[in-house]
Amino acid sequence: MAIATGAQAPPVEGATLEGPHVLVFFKVTCGTTQLATPAIERLARAFPGRVVGVGQDPQPALDSFASEYGLTLPLVPDLDPYEASDAYGIVSAPTAVAVADDGTVLEVAESWDRDAWNRLAGEVADALGVPAATVSDSDDGLPDFKPG
Repeated sequence: MAIATGAQAPPVEGATLEGPHVLVFFKVTCGTTQLATPAIERLARAFPGRVVGVGQDPQPALDSFASEYGLTLPLVPDLDPYEASDAYGIVSAPTAVAVADDGTVLEVAESWDRDAWNRLAGEVADALGVPAATVSDSDDGLPDFKPG
């Protein structure tokens, strides 16, 4: 199970962000991650400079994935032995973790779960004091849920 809401978020090398932010953990070969990329990109566009992808792949694979799937958010590698993923308790991909200004975990969305991802986006919007963003709705072609 992923890190608990309210826990202190561990640092992730290469993903140092000030203030509220989101870390999206993934693997480029994960079908659920590939399915969720439009919503991940909508999340990144809703909160510019506040979303970083943490991929369990080398940087060239991350760059190729971003190009193929149209991702514009920064991507950093978390390579074997997957220290960042382990610190966050990542067991499914994608997993998004929203982190508050004080470094505590606000919300976690595991796999592709439309309600959880929208709830996470709402928590980030509240933390930033901006209008809530919907990253997925029933008309966007994504299923309500797909395990990762």
